[in-house]
Amino acid sequence: MSSTARPEASPSLQVPSFAEMGRSPSSSSRQLRPSESQFSGSLGQQDNNLKSMDLNHVVKLLEETELSNLEDQLEALKKVAKRYEYGLILNDLTQISKILNLCAERIPLHKVFLEPTCEILKLYGLPFYKKKLSDEVNYTKEVQEAIANLGYLMRVPCSQVRIQICKCVISFYHTEPPNKEYEVYQPVSANYKRQMVEAGGLAETLVLALTLVENQLQEKLWIIKTLQHLSISETNCKLMMKAEAPRRLCSHLNDADPSGQLLFRSSEILWNLLEKTSKEEIIEQLSNLECVNALKEAFTNLLIHGFRHYDRQLRNDILVIATLVAQNPGAPMIETGFAKLLILFATFVEVKSHNPLVKNLRLTYCYEDFELKKLLLNMLTVLAKDLCIVQLLQEGKVILALFHYLKPNEKPGMVDMSAAQYEELQLLAIATLATMAPLLVDDYMMCQGNTRLLMFLEWCMGNDPFFAQGNSFHGTGGRGTKLAQMRYTLKVLNPVVSLCDDAVNVDLCDQGAINQLLGILKNTTKNYPESAIVVEIQTDILLLLSTLCENNLHRKELFGWEGVDTLIPFMKMDSKKFYSGLGHNRLLFTALDCLWCCVMGCTILEDYFIEREGLFTLLDLLVLNQKNVCNLILGILVEFCDNPKTASHINTWRGKKDQTAANLLIKLWREEEIQMGVKHDEVGRIVDTKKPLAGKFQRKQEVTPMPASCPTIAVMDVAENMRAKIYCVICKLGFENLPGLSAKDFVTLAIIHRYLDFKVGEIWSEIYAELKKENIKPVTPDHEALQVIMEAFENVGKMVISRQTEMLESQQYQELQEEEESYAKIQSLHKQKEMVSKSWESFLARTSNYEALKKAKRIQEKSIENSRTKVKPYNATFHPTDIKGLNTTVASGRLVTVESTPAELTGGPLADTDLAVKSSPFVVEP
Repeated sequence: MSSTARPEASPSLQVPSFAEMGRSPSSSSRQLRPSESQFSGSLGQQDNNLKSMDLNHVVKLLEETELSNLEDQLEALKKVAKRYEYGLILNDLTQISKILNLCAERIPLHKVFLEPTCEILKLYGLPFYKKKLSDEVNYTKEVQEAIANLGYLMRVPCSQVRIQICKCVISFYHTEPPNKEYEVYQPVSANYKRQMVEAGGLAETLVLALTLVENQLQEKLWIIKTLQHLSISETNCKLMMKAEAPRRLCSHLNDADPSGQLLFRSSEILWNLLEKTSKEEIIEQLSNLECVNALKEAFTNLLIHGFRHYDRQLRNDILVIATLVAQNPGAPMIETGFAKLLILFATFVEVKSHNPLVKNLRLTYCYEDFELKKLLLNMLTVLAKDLCIVQLLQEGKVILALFHYLKPNEKPGMVDMSAAQYEELQLLAIATLATMAPLLVDDYMMCQGNTRLLMFLEWCMGNDPFFAQGNSFHGTGGRGTKLAQMRYTLKVLNPVVSLCDDAVNVDLCDQGAINQLLGILKNTTKNYPESAIVVEIQTDILLLLSTLCENNLHRKELFGWEGVDTLIPFMKMDSKKFYSGLGHNRLLFTALDCLWCCVMGCTILEDYFIEREGLFTLLDLLVLNQKNVCNLILGILVEFCDNPKTASHINTWRGKKDQTAANLLIKLWREEEIQMGVKHDEVGRIVDTKKPLAGKFQRKQEVTPMPASCPTIAVMDVAENMRAKIYCVICKLGFENLPGLSAKDFVTLAIIHRYLDFKVGEIWSEIYAELKKENIKPVTPDHEALQVIMEAFENVGKMVISRQTEMLESQQYQELQEEEESYAKIQSLHKQKEMVSKSWESFLARTSNYEALKKAKRIQEKSIENSRTKVKPYNATFHPTDIKGLNTTVASGRLVTVESTPAELTGGPLADTDLAVKSSPFVVEP
């Protein structure tokens, strides 16, 4: 490895001196209380009593440099170690750190201090004790500094000290209950030390310390082992990332290590970092020549020489990390040769290779090797995102290797592979082929890709026995069927056909792909219940048909009446399915797209679609007002209007409440303008005569001078909403004699009628504004022409307002007339009711009051007499028309039958009335 790529040692050395570390301002300013650290009982009463000892005296003793005091210093250190043999007290940690630093300073000069230093370091691995419950909080800063000091001690050029520090830190994560405890004092909480490690930033210091032990394998392994324990914490992982741990670890993956611990523990740390920190930042740190080379060598060695279960697992872990790195476009996968090796390893089983690396390489189908195969196929997909790798994929014959799996699993137990494993590999290979085929079209055609895919689709539709497991990600929804295979085969065809390569598409159609796809479409609709995978298959087929038939009349004829019959039911789906979450919205969109591409432009199919009431279906869909398809439906209607049969069918259509197509289109126009924020008054008339069509966004935009090739805001507005298409459809229908319109509709229709004029006026306004913006003054004739044009278009707006006002006044007058007629009818009804009421009251009076009856009789007789002629013709004979003695005021006929009067009282219908009354035994009082 080059020396320039290694991390510099200076950052890890820029730490305080040992003396400075032991004398921080915070600790020195704090008044020490030795009495708190001394046990008040008698000396040596019990082993777990703290013996009295002045730590300040030990510090002063160590600060002396005279050789005569060496024995006293060593003796004092032994007493310190003996005193805290069961654990350290929190309020003594500051002094212990000072003693430890002073010992470490003397190790290079006097080796005798090595053993005491290690003994004191061992004390840190023992439990920490507190006297009060609040000590954990009160001494937080002192404990943090003491633990951080352990990291700084890695500067000591002594293997034993460094290893002892690592053992001490590791013990923080393997807490065991103490054998004996001090009296009065209590152990701190179980996670206290770990929290102090995180707060003290020890993880970052240990990562930096790796630069000090590059050539000391044993010390390096201990530091990495310690980092492995620290990396279980998210806080520690962030600190390690700050010190560029991924780069430092990865660059030394292949350092000499007979034990193999270096590679294993480093990969474990990388995994923990990936799980707990920013994946993007880690990938960025690993995307350099040194790290990618290290990953390549580690993976290759494990693949070729590894034979243990542990080797296979580690190999797969390294490959996953390499896959993540390959996702970064800047990673040097090609420059290091790693990409070429990965392609070789991914295809050597299916495609024979003479490369010595794979000559004796054999893959079994144990779980780890099976996972390796899947990871390699996935790696191909990741590598394919870089177009520079296409040549390597072609040289590696990747397409041929992937087509190896495009066949039914006739022997489920072949080569020790289970049926579930083969199915999973098969689906993954087909999914990978969907990425590779568009990049390697020549290889695809050389391998007869269209033929293979169509034959595989035929097998998917066949009745051959096949029991899919459906356990893998790619097999979701296909358990017990071949739907998963069909789904991914179509996903291979779609991107290949979308390239619009004539050779590919002609070859596909010549093999009967259109009829085969229509057959699959009908089969899935008829034989499978609706599910997400079925809807996705149908969507992909419709998209394929659209791409194949677009702008090709012959293929549209191949689509034929059968295609129209198959297509219409997809446009008649229940609107409730749009919210089912299965993808019916996308299915409807692709069905409409298929109608446009496969039917429009072929007169025979257009007429057949109209005969099958297809236009009625489109208008029914338009009523639903689904924003994602309304624009497309209107575009289809505009194209259909070129057919002379279309207008009559559209005018014939009736929706709910007898709604007409014209009313529906005008309603859509109003909703579109409300959404755009176009200004209208309360009755729908134009407000701004200069810009009657401008929405809120268009009004806010300032005019910016642009080249003539760039569309202006007014031009872009045509494509961004549905108004232009609505205008075109109504133009085809005609603006006169549109059925089912209200006055409000006619007001809106007046604007629609002048849509093109208004839009031209907007463009002239933009031209005029751009000239002003660029400080260009037209010559006088041009200026006058511009003024005339602007005034003319403004007058058009005023004329439309006048027309709208006339319509509203006419409607108001008509409504007033209808109101008066209604009031007249109501008045007549009331008058008739009054006459009937008076007639009934008169009738009641005549039947209950005899005087009223006689009066009415006299009036009747007088009226009859007055109606007779006064002049009697000569020889004329007059006959009486009334019956004498009849007490009724109702005009009598030739025969009167009174059912309420018994016959014995009247003597029969022919009896004399006067005699009948005389013979009556009753006398009726008036």
